[in-house]
Amino acid sequence: MKSVELQLLTASEPLSLDEEYKMQTSWLMDEDKCTFIILEKSVFENTGDEIGAMIGDTNLFFYHSEDCVQLAEAEIMIAEKSARRKRRGWEAMLLMLRYGCEELGVEKFQVKINLDNDKSISMFQKMGFSKVSESAVFNEITLEKYVDEKWKHWLKEETQESECIQNEEQ
Repeated sequence: MKSVELQLLTASEPLSLDEEYKMQTSWLMDEDKCTFIILEKSVFENTGDEIGAMIGDTNLFFYHSEDCVQLAEAEIMIAEKSARRKRRGWEAMLLMLRYGCEELGVEKFQVKINLDNDKSISMFQKMGFSKVSESAVFNEITLEKYVDEKWKHWLKEETQESECIQNEEQ
């Protein structure tokens, strides 16, 4: 996360190696967080090297919303420039959203995106998220999506190919 571009897009601060290790430990122990590390499949298949195949991550932060539903704030980051614009973020985010619905009982998803990040805003809108607020102070837009049966079905259809791959590997 030394990239200024990624820091701006993800509203992140640079961390020392020690701070990064502490953060990873807290993620491991905290039941209100879920993370998937995204690997470039071809790199992993060719090398078997998980670390060398890492291209980003997707996360959920859980809390109860004002309307008393299980809410998860979702995040996605494709850190490797060579992996961007190849639908890796789209696929990983859909898998995380599906996992959140089916396995974790999420009833509503929320994303907060830098106003300059048109690609992420567009991606989430294509996933069915709608704008609920915009903050000039924080330079971000908030989008939300309530989970319903129609959307769960859509998620399942969109991730069916990944499901087939996973089942073959088991």
